[in-house]
Formats: sequence, structure tokens, C-alpha cells
Amino acid sequence: MIALDDKDREILRSLTLDATMSASAIGQNLGLSQPATWRRIKRLKEAGVIRGRRLVLDKEKLGFGVTVFLGVKLAAKGRVSLEDFERAVSAIPEVQTIEHVLGLYDYRLKVVARDISDFERVLRRRIMTLPGAGEVEANVLLSEERKPGPI
Repeated sequence: MIALDDKDREILRSLTLDATMSASAIGQNLGLSQPATWRRIKRLKEAGVIRGRRLVLDKEKLGFGVTVFLGVKLAAKGRVSLEDFERAVSAIPEVQTIEHVLGLYDYRLKVVARDISDFERVLRRRIMTLPGAGEVEANVLLSEERKPGPI
């Protein structure tokens, strides 16, 4: 756990909104010098608060018009089936995220597809044939509002 002051939180908010912002630009907005801002960013990285930067792609412009969240309940539980399932689902390119969760389902998957027909193909041919796959619940994403995390 690292102690964060208001300036650290503002730096994190700025980087969350635009990870390409320079230390100089962030510092100007916060009333800090570029070296002071850079030292703070470096400290946050070294402490593991900033774990990396991500490139956000426009799925629609890449031809993926449908995003579906799947709740997957495994038919048979056990350490081997969890590992087998995770390994197999990781190999499906349409699966963007895999979350092992506690609750009604064992896993929550974020799946992208070109359209509903393409999603049906992925579901039938790839996901339903995964080792240990049992019940599946699909929720189609209608819209998405991105907001920064708690800082």
C-alpha cells in the first residue's frame, strides 16, 4: 500500500483519461514542474500502482459490432477442470477477457464478434465445446460509458 496525496491522485486521473499525456503537460495542469511530475509517476510505477499503459482499439472500426458478456458455469468442478477451461478459453481470439468469479457463474467472459450470427458461431463451435463448459448466460452490450476507476 502506498500513500497517495491529492497531486498523485490527479496524476492518476490524468493518465487514466489519456495515458499518452507527457509529464510536462500533466505538470502544467497541476502546477508542478515536469521533473517533479516525472518523479511522482516513476514512484507510482515502482510501487506497482501504475502497471502499464493500454491501447484502446475501436472494435466497430475493426469490424466487431457485437460485444457479449457470458456467464459460464462449469459442469464439473475441480482444479483440473478450472485449469483446462482457462487454458482452452484463452486460445479463443474472440474472447477479450476471462474473469474467474464467485456467484451464480464460475467465469465471466467478454466476447466480441462481427455480428450476432458470428457470435452464434463462436458460441456453438468454440465456447460450448470447451472442457467442463456447462450452463451459459449471454448478455449483449447495448452501450458502454467508460469512466476512470476510483482514485
